[in-house]
Amino acid sequence: MIADVAVETTPEVPLWNDPAHSVTARVSALIDAMTLEEKIAQLYGVWVGASDEGGDVAPHQHDMEEAVDLDALLPTGLGQLTRPFGTLPVDPALGALSLSRTQARIASRNRFGIPAVAHEECLAGFAAWGATAYPVPLSWGATFDPDLIHRMAAAIGRDMRSVGVHQGLAPVLDVVRDARWGRVEETIGEDPYLVGTIGAAYVRGLEGAGIVATLKHFVGYSASRAGRNLAPSSVGPRERADVLLPPFEMAIREGGARSVMHAYTDIDGVPAAADEDLLTGLLRDTWGFEGTVVADYFGIAFLKTLHGIAADWAGAAGAALRAGVDVELPTVKTFGAPLAEAVTAGRVPEKVIDRALRRVLIQKAMLGLLDPDWNPVPPALDGADLDDPDALRGRIDLDGPANRELARTVAEEAVVLLSNDGTLPLERPRRIALVGPNADEATAVLGCYSFPQHIGVHHPETPVGIELPTLRDTLAAEFPEAEFTVVRGTGVDDGDAFGIPEAVRAARDADVVVAVLGDRAGLFGRGTSGEGCDAESLALPGAQQQLLDALIDTRKPVVTVLLAGRPYALGRAVEESAAIVQSFFPGAEGTAAIAGVLSGRTSPSGRLPVSVPRGAGAQPTTYLGARLAQASEVSNIDPTPAFGFGHGLTYTTFAWSDLVTYTKEAATDGEFSLAFTVRNTGERHGTEVVQLYLHDPVASVVQPVQRLIGYTRVRLAPGEARGVRVTVPADLASFTGRDGRRLVEPGDLELRFAASSTAPLLTATVTLTGPARHVDHTRRLHAVFGQGNTADN
Repeated sequence: MIADVAVETTPEVPLWNDPAHSVTARVSALIDAMTLEEKIAQLYGVWVGASDEGGDVAPHQHDMEEAVDLDALLPTGLGQLTRPFGTLPVDPALGALSLSRTQARIASRNRFGIPAVAHEECLAGFAAWGATAYPVPLSWGATFDPDLIHRMAAAIGRDMRSVGVHQGLAPVLDVVRDARWGRVEETIGEDPYLVGTIGAAYVRGLEGAGIVATLKHFVGYSASRAGRNLAPSSVGPRERADVLLPPFEMAIREGGARSVMHAYTDIDGVPAAADEDLLTGLLRDTWGFEGTVVADYFGIAFLKTLHGIAADWAGAAGAALRAGVDVELPTVKTFGAPLAEAVTAGRVPEKVIDRALRRVLIQKAMLGLLDPDWNPVPPALDGADLDDPDALRGRIDLDGPANRELARTVAEEAVVLLSNDGTLPLERPRRIALVGPNADEATAVLGCYSFPQHIGVHHPETPVGIELPTLRDTLAAEFPEAEFTVVRGTGVDDGDAFGIPEAVRAARDADVVVAVLGDRAGLFGRGTSGEGCDAESLALPGAQQQLLDALIDTRKPVVTVLLAGRPYALGRAVEESAAIVQSFFPGAEGTAAIAGVLSGRTSPSGRLPVSVPRGAGAQPTTYLGARLAQASEVSNIDPTPAFGFGHGLTYTTFAWSDLVTYTKEAATDGEFSLAFTVRNTGERHGTEVVQLYLHDPVASVVQPVQRLIGYTRVRLAPGEARGVRVTVPADLASFTGRDGRRLVEPGDLELRFAASSTAPLLTATVTLTGPARHVDHTRRLHAVFGQGNTADN
């Protein structure tokens, strides 16, 4: 906590505006001076849209809410502005001007001159018109490269901060439990360690740029039954503690996240928005989180309408406040007049208002919003003539060359080569049949929270705002001497098979077939992937499998390329396709990245963040299954994946050798030290992703057969060898015991160095000795990797 410092203030500057005082002293003085209505006003947002003429924002009339009279609200103040850029297509400079003018208006209308916090979505880049569309989080996971994701997040944060945004609603730290869930594309993967390390890196990048990162969805949202969005979750305490919570713990402890968004879900009858044990007991009292907890959109009202634990809006507001929710989003509903009336009537104690308000105002103070020199004009408009909006149009570029280069690097590292019979890289083919619903579709690279798919689809008269080359475009540039025949074949999900015969004819006349299949991102049933676009099975949507099988039947080499938001079962293609290239909505530079892999200009280095199923109905399953989750003789359903978590091929080969275990025994508070050598035995540069899995053969509670506890990328030239050393703390063997406490037990362990969860290459058996030891949230979280010339260095 920030200590109070007694400093004399001048009469001209109120104490709360005086930076010479401590933040806590300033905030305490401000709270003491506020009326109840002014306090509550800081605890909700209003959903608005910036003006494309540079005028004030206008309240967004959402179909779930009544109209908001902004003029009536402003005299008491306003906590947040919801999505000023992400509601309508607005030129960034005019949006920044609109936001600036609105902030000046907000500050001038309340007694204390307090502006609002402006928040935006940033799941795959800043969700604003004209901003770079980066790969979706599932592609972040495929990179296994936290440093790269940190750089990407920093770029996104700088763009947001430059136009006056303060808070970003990302990253999603939900761990995939059922790939049928529509929001899989928004997740980082099915392993908590991968999600935590990549997520924490994203948080560090966003926070380092001055943006408040918001972790979501806390917690259990992704564990819904049957993969249905906003459905009941059946999660035991150990699954919650050992699978779902660690990414949030890591992002708070190591990422420095300043905000958390509660989940919509309930666990064992307690909605997250009303769970005091979760939002206060664990998050604040145990983990020490000091930031704000914000509501998922309409989540507090859902306590009445969906969960049925509140009889009225005031009851919902009181339940959320008591649990630890500080801010109602996206707009005022339960935290408005109903809450004020409940406090006056004694139904809700004012102290819970003050507790939430203190957190909100501390954050505003640390963002500089209470300082006397606060300026509503954002950095991107410094020096501009704000009285001439027309001259501003086009002034701000949120999709510049540096952004595009970074987006391409992420996309390239995220491409996963699942299989290859030697057809790839393509050797100057003369005739290419480019087939499939995503072959010539510009938006096929975008996730549901990209601006064009989230908002732009509702404004077809407005240009998309960024360059989106199709795979047809980039392959034509990559293979300028080739002759292309482009046939759609079928739609993504229309089931139309009438175009398949034409696709087959094109395939028979070609040297190679590139089949471009997958998803269309959308919202609430308007797509095959995205929020509210859940899948009944993991079969390819529509008639795409029928198209793929027909292409394979031509006996021509078929390269299957997937632009998708989730993994799909691919049927015969797993064995019979010449190659399979998996890309998870790779963003604006995604097709260039894929073209580079197909030509061999770049060498694939992505690894699967989620398993690819062999059968369309073998769900829910992830690689984190216990022994009973594996294939057996007592069930006719085999959940073994076609391609396991962590799998990915390259255009070279690697040999792993010379494993040395320096420490074979360690106390339950000690560590193990090991080393081995990785050599590039092929003829091309390549990157091996070394993955370390832990297998605990005997434990006091059932454990997954193996789980990821570390990884590192090793880049090698042809013939080059690199020594890899790793220190493994005993804390990484901890799990939640029968009494609900995390412990490290003595006994034998296997440390498996692997190219994927299904390809262990070197295994060391080590032993933990001494008494069982309890650990907590301060435990060591990482194995420490180092690289040298040989295993001895």
